[in-house]
Amino acid sequence: MTETLTSVAEQARAVLGRRNLVFVGLMGAGKSVIGKLVAQSLSIPFVDTDAEIEKVSRMTIPELFSSYGETEFRALETRVIERLMRNGPKVISTGGGAFINENTRKQIRASGAISVWLKADLDILWERVSKRDNRPLLKTENPRQTLENLMIQRYPVYAEADLTVPSINVRKDVMANSVLSAVADMHHESRLS
Repeated sequence: MTETLTSVAEQARAVLGRRNLVFVGLMGAGKSVIGKLVAQSLSIPFVDTDAEIEKVSRMTIPELFSSYGETEFRALETRVIERLMRNGPKVISTGGGAFINENTRKQIRASGAISVWLKADLDILWERVSKRDNRPLLKTENPRQTLENLMIQRYPVYAEADLTVPSINVRKDVMANSVLSAVADMHHESRLS
């Protein structure tokens, strides 16, 4: 098993080259957890854009939302992602709304990064996010309905990512291996076309 993972990781690393691997998707899809494991397998740095934003602003994401609103938060997020795109390779986990911003999508594409959408269904997302109280967009009367509405709005945009990997309830290392395999398979696809 370890040998296969190493081989798949090596293939994925070869496909990635100097490019960044950018995780996109809704809150609870596993972007940070799986991103860290993928970065470890590839032996490259991992960066969570929300953590970067909190570092540069010296505020938590919920504090930023309540103090400045979503529009200002998204502008800061775009600047942070633009800076992170400048050099690679690294694995970058973005906030759920980042890829929805057209400028951010353009930056990711223009940098040559490979974007990966971790696509999860509503029940899985709800099971994961309902346990935590740090989701500003879910501070509503009916948070599950809000999450479903975000899926309806955002999934067509997330579908523009280079790769889509289903985020399902399996062990984290299995999910990470699915991502590595999807990236490694890009090499075979480019040779076939």
